[in-house]
Amino acid sequence: MSSTERRSPSPDRRSLLRGTVAASAALALPVSAAAPALALSGRPRAAWGVQTGDVTCSSALVWVRADRPARMAVEVSATESFRRSRRCHGPLLGPGTDFTGTVPLRGLPAGEQIHYRVTLADPHDPRRTGEPVYGTFRTAPAHRRAGVRFLWSGDIAGQGWGINPDIGGFRAFAEMRGLDPDFFLCSGDTVYADGVIEPSVTLPDGRVWRNVTTEEKSRVAQTLADFRGNFRYNLLDANVRRFNAQVPTVVQWDDHEVRNNWYPGQILDDPRYTEKNVNVLAGRSLRAFSEYFPVSTLPVRGRRKGRMHRVVRYGPLLDVFVLDMRSYRNANSPGRQTSDRDGILGAEQLAWLKRELSRSRAVWKAIAADMPLGLVVPDGPADIEAVAQGDPGAPLGRELQIAELLRFIRRRRITGTFWLTADVHYTAAQHYAPERAAFKDFAPFWEFVSGPLAAGGFPANALDGTFGPERVFVHAPTRANVSPMEAPQHFGEVAVDGGSGELTVRLRAEGGTVLFSTTLQPGRVGQ
Repeated sequence: MSSTERRSPSPDRRSLLRGTVAASAALALPVSAAAPALALSGRPRAAWGVQTGDVTCSSALVWVRADRPARMAVEVSATESFRRSRRCHGPLLGPGTDFTGTVPLRGLPAGEQIHYRVTLADPHDPRRTGEPVYGTFRTAPAHRRAGVRFLWSGDIAGQGWGINPDIGGFRAFAEMRGLDPDFFLCSGDTVYADGVIEPSVTLPDGRVWRNVTTEEKSRVAQTLADFRGNFRYNLLDANVRRFNAQVPTVVQWDDHEVRNNWYPGQILDDPRYTEKNVNVLAGRSLRAFSEYFPVSTLPVRGRRKGRMHRVVRYGPLLDVFVLDMRSYRNANSPGRQTSDRDGILGAEQLAWLKRELSRSRAVWKAIAADMPLGLVVPDGPADIEAVAQGDPGAPLGRELQIAELLRFIRRRRITGTFWLTADVHYTAAQHYAPERAAFKDFAPFWEFVSGPLAAGGFPANALDGTFGPERVFVHAPTRANVSPMEAPQHFGEVAVDGGSGELTVRLRAEGGTVLFSTTLQPGRVGQ
């Protein structure tokens, strides 16, 4: 097993994060978990921490949330001392964006550790500023010799398993931070807007799981305020805030940001919802999502429509193609259609993906999918939620669109593609090969599954043979909704060696265990 070794965080880097939250507390909640009150006295505070997103060789987005109306500013420096810094003026944070704001940073040096601090000022008296909040990140390298290493997972605060102070909150975030990755790919289900967090849950062995609770998590999300409260909930955890201050994110969404298994145009028959039009719910969720995550293709101020799919170019070794398998899909069905223009990506997104894959000159091309390709994910007794529908024969339904994409990759001889996903709440490595498949016009490729990061674990899903998947490795519980106190959470690691260009994937379990590892060679059409 080959690997790409990276340095641990230096003492200076750890001390830099002193301005985020107290590192000695396993769980330290912001002073106010509710929406900011306009009559608060004192100076503006940023108790919800900072985060960065969509970092490239020369740019990044910096996010913060204030506890009242405030003017945001970001100082950027190559050193922790901030003796020579550049100041970027940001927006006025107010109720229109739930007191959140994002500042784009441009003209950054490639392959460098960047230090930043966010300051909030009273909009009526700029001299009245709060304590600065510190963060750091690495820009993508301009040269391949530096190597790249990142983590991925998904599924956070699901199935009623929220922030448990008895076990130290969302512990996997602390473990991931200790690995000091270049960035983190969050593969969807960043929140469970349709999932209630109860104060306590009794486990099968009699132990009691205790949750931090909020008003917004006591019901399914329907209003904009409900969705905002769901995205705010994870930031109550100190592990998450410390992680955000050190590790940039590339984030995508799936169904639970809105409602389980939703698709555009769906009319709900769920009695918990008074708003039955899922398009209305999705619009509110997308606005809250754009307020709480720094995403380069979403509007900074939430005032115009954006899109989730994008390419994050992380230097010459890696491009990350972030898909949206939710917003453009057709209705869930048994998936037996013999023609399917929209599929799971939509015609426009598929054309975009083909175009961007053709243009990519990166050695490796990570296709970040919020749902797996070859696993059968049901939606009720007859319909299918993902791509595979259980028929191992020729492509049908949404498989037709994936077959078109795989054929395009082979015929254009696009090298270095591999798929990353989450969604199914266990971890696995699956290899796809035409000699095992009903559809044969594609080059072999790997799909790696991880998760959950802070949610219930579930048994492994069935495989569909249309694209010839082989389950090389799987680690999953034997019963449904196993709590994080009963089974470890999962995340994956991808390391690209700067010298050889080899890509090593490790599937990890919380607690430091590497469950599986494989190394792929660069420059091959399929492997």
